[in-house]
Amino acid sequence: MPEIAVPTPSNIDSRRFAGPVHHLRTTLKAATAADHARLDGRLSAFDLTTLAGYRNFLEVNAAALLPLEAALVVAGVRQVLPDWDRRARSHAILNDLARIGGRSQPLDPPALADRFAALGTLYVLEGSRLGAAYLLKHVRRAADPRIVGATCYLAHGVGQNLWASFLAVLESHAPDLVDEDDIVASARRAFDLFARAAVLS
Repeated sequence: MPEIAVPTPSNIDSRRFAGPVHHLRTTLKAATAADHARLDGRLSAFDLTTLAGYRNFLEVNAAALLPLEAALVVAGVRQVLPDWDRRARSHAILNDLARIGGRSQPLDPPALADRFAALGTLYVLEGSRLGAAYLLKHVRRAADPRIVGATCYLAHGVGQNLWASFLAVLESHAPDLVDEDDIVASARRAFDLFARAAVLS
């Protein structure tokens, strides 16, 4: 997920955007810090060095990732991110699950009303690459070769600088954003979908 941030007061929920480069990133990071920390706490319970633990971890991620990516496609994500096809990870996680006998049970997808809802969702998904790259180092040291052979999802986009290029796109939309809740609410819903998947696992 996006880099760990400390929880902040919730009284920032109705401010308008205006300011320096990376303002949207900074605001989203602060506004979703508690959601992020809650999700990290739940995902840290999985032992990724065991096949059962790693399988469960992937199943939880798939339960949220698949409907979120499907919702983004319906919302016209390619108009926001023309290179969406190289960013989408549904195929990668389904491939990993097939390799280790996992199941995909997607939760209900959210409705994304506009480009700002899409951008809030993308902030969570694209930011998750940072955590995935960190986890990949540990998973690749697992003793079970089945785990090591099922890392398409965690390794997706490594070395392609996708997070930095997404941030540039995100900030390019800042001048058109009137109400920050239009983008923050969708990011929080994305975090919540992953958290609900973890609870249901």
